[in-house]
Amino acid sequence: MSEHRSHSMSNYDEVRLPSTDWRAYRGVLSRRIFAFLIDYAIVALLWVPAAVVVFFLGIITLGLGWMLYPALFVIVAMLYFGMTIGGPNQASVGMNVMGLAVMRVDGRPMDFLTSVVYLVLFWLGNALLTPFILLIGLFTDRSRLLHDLLLGTVVARRSGF
Repeated sequence: MSEHRSHSMSNYDEVRLPSTDWRAYRGVLSRRIFAFLIDYAIVALLWVPAAVVVFFLGIITLGLGWMLYPALFVIVAMLYFGMTIGGPNQASVGMNVMGLAVMRVDGRPMDFLTSVVYLVLFWLGNALLTPFILLIGLFTDRSRLLHDLLLGTVVARRSGF
């Protein structure tokens, strides 16, 4: 099966398959930390307008909408990561800023559901292993963390090794 590809690849094509070049994984752990900080600042900012929407939803539904408040941050985070990591760039905004992308080791693209599971496994790993979750990356191939190993993903530098 031959497939014609143009010389100008989209971001999706660029990150579809994990690289075998060791330089694609150099410095990934420290970049992931900064990407995490950027992403959670964005999620916190997105939570504010979501909280306002839920406030008015609560008024319209005579208080029932306010039951969303306890889970609102989680909902916002899941939507954010599901749409960004599961989107065409295969990376959240923080990952894009840090030049990273999430890839599945089988070569298939990340989708919304896989991205949400990726986030949930990350949260569970942090709840159980913090701060040791980052130590796993020091001893695994391609600096993979526990949730990467469980889900069959890898985070690599986009380009410019």
